[in-house]
Amino acid sequence: MQTPSPSTILALDVGERRIGVAIASLETRLPSALTTLLRSEESPQDIQHLLEKHSATALVVGLPRGLDGQHTAQTSAVEAFGKTLAAKVQIPLYWIDEAVTSRQAEAELIARGKPYAKGDIDALSAVYILEDFLRDHSEDIV
Repeated sequence: MQTPSPSTILALDVGERRIGVAIASLETRLPSALTTLLRSEESPQDIQHLLEKHSATALVVGLPRGLDGQHTAQTSAVEAFGKTLAAKVQIPLYWIDEAVTSRQAEAELIARGKPYAKGDIDALSAVYILEDFLRDHSEDIV
């Protein structure tokens, strides 16, 4: 008898040029960076492929806001992207405030003292988004 694999959840840090992706098992709830995608017209299909490949049961999208929590042009752009995704995926999509995750990720990477690329910042930002979601909204997912 084959044991079913634990469900997973993916999180996205959607930027203008790149999309950081993080993953966590719903059993262990320990997020890790999965990949960074270059943002393009194919991004929704690329994300759908990742969701299927990893048997994801939920998707979290970080929602950027201004420093005072206000709605910005980037907020609108990410909301539009998320709505496109929601129409394509057959799993729940959750939004979570992603205030300063990119700055936090860059500071951590600098502190490590090793070379890193912009995509590393995006992937680590997605990890922070997923950590926040799992900590604050664990009752939302099964």
